[in-house]
Amino acid sequence: MRPALEVLQPGLLTTVQDLGRVGFQHTGMVAAGAMDAFSLQVANCLVGNRRGAAGLEMTMTGPELKALEDLVIALCGADLGATVDGVPLPMWKSVVLERGSILRFRGSRRGVRAYLAVAGGICGEDVMGSKSTYLRAGIGGMHGRPLRRGDILERGDGPVHLSRSGRRLSADRIPRWGKRAEVRVVLGPQEEAFTDEGIRTFLTGEYQVTPQSDRMGIRLQGPRIEHRETADILSDAVAMGAVQVPADGQPIVLMADRQTTGGYAKIANVISVDLPKVAQLPPGGTVSFRQIDLPSAQELVIRQESFLKRLEAAGRSG
Repeated sequence: MRPALEVLQPGLLTTVQDLGRVGFQHTGMVAAGAMDAFSLQVANCLVGNRRGAAGLEMTMTGPELKALEDLVIALCGADLGATVDGVPLPMWKSVVLERGSILRFRGSRRGVRAYLAVAGGICGEDVMGSKSTYLRAGIGGMHGRPLRRGDILERGDGPVHLSRSGRRLSADRIPRWGKRAEVRVVLGPQEEAFTDEGIRTFLTGEYQVTPQSDRMGIRLQGPRIEHRETADILSDAVAMGAVQVPADGQPIVLMADRQTTGGYAKIANVISVDLPKVAQLPPGGTVSFRQIDLPSAQELVIRQESFLKRLEAAGRSG
């Protein structure tokens, strides 16, 4: 491990995240991981890392970081107004961050969460095969907490290949975040718990992101979704993107730090390729839902996975 970045200011909420603790929900362990997994994976590919390497997830304001050696970095996801020594930093592109340079963020312009990848990967506490920070349990990443002023972030051993800078994501692949999003959903697994009118309300209404949203769930406010009888069910497993509807009829899209099981009926699940749209909505932003069938959702994720595999292979071949 090599010292890579010094934290001069931590930002609103900056944590070490990878793709999460896969395979442990049956034990009660929360998955955690990046809220916008697509952006983290692209950033890693651009610097030559494996897709699942740990990077930094930065929320709204972003930190202030000093390079302790020459680094190859890539910044993807939300536009938080990044600059290096006062010069705007291009996004969705790998660049050299020279020793002594200061990376700063002016604040959110589009989107909520940005992802910083460093060639060699960000090091951190590994718990159950993942470096992802899970704040409620205090595990993973930088001692299970957000970054603090004075922290030193280390990267994996190995030389810095400056030739890996200059790689960029093609413009047609770059997501366009806004304050409105239409996301696709597959109905179920408890759609029978809702009236026909409740399902129509869900699929035709517009919902606003509330300030109470966090990494556990995006809480929405809008037209009330009607249950047939009660919102309560026997607790069962919860997937990322599950849309849970408590008794007040207001949906919650469960995200990276979601509980492992839940006792409220789930009307639908946001398809995985649209989860970044939800993760990047700011408080006050609005979301609407559109139903698609399971084969269509599967085809979309197969296409995205194929693209990311090609991008990863290209990044590691140089």
